[in-house]
Parts: sequence; C-alpha cells; structure tokens
Amino acid sequence: MLNWHRGIQLFCVLVLVGLWMMNIDGVSAAATSAEDDEQRARRFIQRHESTIAPLEIEVNRHWWTANVSGKDDDYRRKLEAETKLNMALADPEAFAELKAIRAGQIADPIVRRQIDVLYLQYLGKQVDPELLKRIVEKANLIEQAFNVHRPRINGKELTDNEVRRVLRISKHSAERKAVWEASKTIGSVVEKDLKELVRLRNQAARKLGFGDYHKMQLYLAEQDQEQVLRVFDELDELTRKPFRQAKAEIDALLAKQCNISVEELRPWHYHDPFFQESPDVFHEGSEAFYSTLDVVKLCREFFGGIGLPVEGILARSDLYEKKGKNPHAFSLDIDRAGDVRVLANVVPNRQWLDTMLHELGHAVYSENISRKLPYVLRTEAHPLTTEGVAMMFGRLADDAGWLEAMGVKLPDAERFRAAAEKRRRNALLIFSRWCQVMVRFEAQLYANPDQDLNKLWWDLVEKYQEVKRPEDRNLPDYAAKIHIVSAPAYYHNYMFGEMFASQLHHTIAREVLGGVHPRKAVYVGNKGVGRFMIERVFAPGLSMDWNALTRHATGKDLGPADFAADLQVD
Repeated sequence: MLNWHRGIQLFCVLVLVGLWMMNIDGVSAAATSAEDDEQRARRFIQRHESTIAPLEIEVNRHWWTANVSGKDDDYRRKLEAETKLNMALADPEAFAELKAIRAGQIADPIVRRQIDVLYLQYLGKQVDPELLKRIVEKANLIEQAFNVHRPRINGKELTDNEVRRVLRISKHSAERKAVWEASKTIGSVVEKDLKELVRLRNQAARKLGFGDYHKMQLYLAEQDQEQVLRVFDELDELTRKPFRQAKAEIDALLAKQCNISVEELRPWHYHDPFFQESPDVFHEGSEAFYSTLDVVKLCREFFGGIGLPVEGILARSDLYEKKGKNPHAFSLDIDRAGDVRVLANVVPNRQWLDTMLHELGHAVYSENISRKLPYVLRTEAHPLTTEGVAMMFGRLADDAGWLEAMGVKLPDAERFRAAAEKRRRNALLIFSRWCQVMVRFEAQLYANPDQDLNKLWWDLVEKYQEVKRPEDRNLPDYAAKIHIVSAPAYYHNYMFGEMFASQLHHTIAREVLGGVHPRKAVYVGNKGVGRFMIERVFAPGLSMDWNALTRHATGKDLGPADFAADLQVD
C-alpha cells in the first residue's frame, strides 16, 4: 500500500509539473507571438515612412505651388503626385498585411496608435485604382476652376475681397444683388463636374461597405454620422431662439442701411456671400478703423509675445493677392519637420485680421507638435482640434481688450467695445446656423445626389439661417461653396472646433490667467499661454484621438457648455 501510495504521489507530481511546463510553454508562445506582432508592426511603419512619407511631402509641395500660381502645368504636377500617392496607399497586399497586424497583439501604445491611424488611411484607398484616379482628376479640375474664376460685373473682373467690400458697404440693393449673383457664377461652371464627383465618391464608399461617402469620411476620421447629427440637433435647440433675437436686430439695421423693409431683405443684403459671418452694422466706422491696422505686424507681435513666434512661418508664406492664386486662405504643413506655411490674400480689414490670426493658429499648432513623435503621429490630433485652436485665436479680432493690450488706440472706445462684443456673440450664433446648412446639405447630398439640390439648399438656408431665397432663381448656388469639393464631409469640424475653442479658452482663463472671467481674459504678452498650448494641445500630436486630446487639454469631454456660456445662453 505504501509503494502504491508513493506511486500515486509521484504520478500527481509529474502531472502537475507537466501542466506547469505546458503553461510556461503557452505563456512563452503567447509572449513570442505578441513580440512577433509588434516587430511586424514596427517593420510596416518603417516601410510606410520610407515609401509613403516622401510621396505625401511631394503632394504638399505641388499642392502649395498650384494654389499660388493657378497654372495648368502646376495643377498637372499636383494631380500626378496625388495619383502616385493614392496608388501606393491602394496597394491591396500592403493593406492585407496592415489588417493582419492590426488584429494582433501590440503592447506598445505608440506603435498600436500608429497602426490604427494607418489602417484608416489605407482603408479609404482600397478601391479600384482607375476609380481613385478619376476621383482625384475630377476634384483637381474643379479646384482649379475655383482658383482661377473671378466674378465679372459689366466686363470687369472682381476679386473676392472686392466682392466682400461691395456687400459690406453698398447701400444700393441692385448693386448688391448684381455682385452677389456674380459671386455665385462659379456654381454653374462646376455643377456638372461636382455631381459627377459626388457619384464617383459614393461609388468608392459603397465598394468599401459604407452607405455613402459622407458616412465613410466620418468613419475614417474616427467619428460617426449619427453622433454628429445628434450634436447638431442639440445645437439647433440651443441656438434657435437667441439667433432669432440677434437676427431681428441685424435685419432692422440692414433694412435701414439699404432703405428697404425687413420683408424685402434677401441673401445679398447680409454682407457675406453665404451669411456665415456677422454683418458689421453696429458700428459702421469700425471697418475704417481696421483699415489702418498692419495685420501681419499685429499677428507677428502677438504670437511672439505669448511664446509662439511666427517669423519663420511668415517668411515661408505667400500673403498677398496675385492673379491665378487661390483667393482664400489656408495653412499647410509641408513635411511635418518644420516647413509650415500660410497662403493668404491680406488686405487691411477686420476679416483679414481674423483670418490671419486663425491661419497662424493652425500654423503654430503644426510647428509645435513634438519632433520626438514618429512621422505618422507628427500631425494634429484631429481637424476639430486644429480648427478649434485657429478659431480661438481668430476671435481676438473682435476683442477690444486684446486690441488695447496690443497697443491699438480704439476710436470711441466704449462704442467700439459694445459693438465688438455684440458682433463677437452674433458671429458665433450666425456661424453655428450656417454650419447647420452645410452639414445637413452634405449628408443629404451624398445620401441622395439625384434629388433637386437647388431646392434642398434653399430649404435648409430658409430653415436654419432664416434668409429668404431669391424669387425665380433656380441655379446651383450650393456649388459655389468650395468646401463641398475640397473638404468634403468636413464642415462639422468647424462647429466642433468652436466648441473646442470655447472649452480651451475657459481652461486657459481658469488655469493660466488665475481664474479671470473668460470674457475678460487677455493673452497678450503672457508666455504661460504659449507653454500651456504647447504642452496640453500641440505636443501630443496624433498620439491621442480627439476625445483623449480634449480631456488632456481641458480636463473633460467635448461639450457645448462653454460655447453656450460664450453665447450668454443659460
């Protein structure tokens, strides 16, 4: 019995040892597998940097040149570079490898984040190469048409700045109408090509399993269409009543300016071609004041004063009007290694002070992303975060406290201050309602591109902006908005950016400026503001998604509370 008992004991020990060894082998095998997955991920990332990054930089260089010159040859080179990049990202073998790597075990969070970002980048290109090429060609053709087109009145070409000047100062409805209608003629030029582009984009999205291109674009940007539209429904409720109150006051002043009744007001009476900005009707002398300012000098001194110098950016930029040049403005990070530039068409007025503060906000974001990050993550966390930064700085153009702190002597200071405050609040309200039009139009454009798009456009304008459509007009006014071509399914990020801007500004007022009321917060000369922006917003780059970056920067999720406070809405 004793020997039998010892035999049983020995057997049990051997079983336990065997199980232990099997467990060790299993752990070892799992560890080896995880290690292999991570090494495969690192090798893929390295290959991406060596092959794709140079193509992206080449696209950016040609994109810059084409937008500055407007020349056919430059657009041809831009198209060739974009096609080459798209074909490389469309490689099905590379995507299959990336998909398998993403399904594996990757412990390093930076490596994992790069793989997730690359997966979305490559996914959007996994369609027939010929279809991709046609999409790029069509978008390129339309963008060039926008850049070289100039409205004509009585045989004379008008720049975008001249159009806006007439809409801002003319007291004659007939003149305003003629200029407004001329500004929309680009819509008829590009309408046919734009509809074809929408069809091609939808075709690509459906091949990838998405309902339409709008839904796909949001997914690729780590967003969801239902979530976005739900936020816009909330914003509609939040802004409808205060917008109507503000617009009633604006309408009365616009009608008086043109010696007409409020019922006679039409789109050409609202100063901006799309009524996306607040008409300057509260202090008519303010624009003359802004025309005396050196816009570029003010911006240079301000950003330098808060520890975000822009001398290098401005030296690389193209800031003034020229024939064939893109008439708008943008910031571009060429290489994620310091070559950041701004394209603008500066004239001394309030709009361009706002625009340059805005674009340089984009630029200092790009320039101050940590160079320690790998190339894939060395870019902004999300369009909404860079738009939010740009909008936060752009708002300063209407901030009397900021202007005075910058050494600018205000004319009739109290009147200016009251008008600027009203314009600032109205600008937020008006822009939020304009965003409703753009976001809902694009969602419905891609959901059903065969519907009457002219009717859809004006139905939305009347509902959300409460601007009466012109009688007996059936022209593609929607197609006169370049963002529908060049930044599709993007406009919601401007509104989310406004929310991010408010949240960021409130955080700075609380944590950097000692708890001062946000409406009295002045950044001028405070290098703590620059340090905060670098550490909490810029440096992390794309190592965090937009949700995580918002929490990192402001301590809470993105929401409308601070934006509502800036509207003085309870």
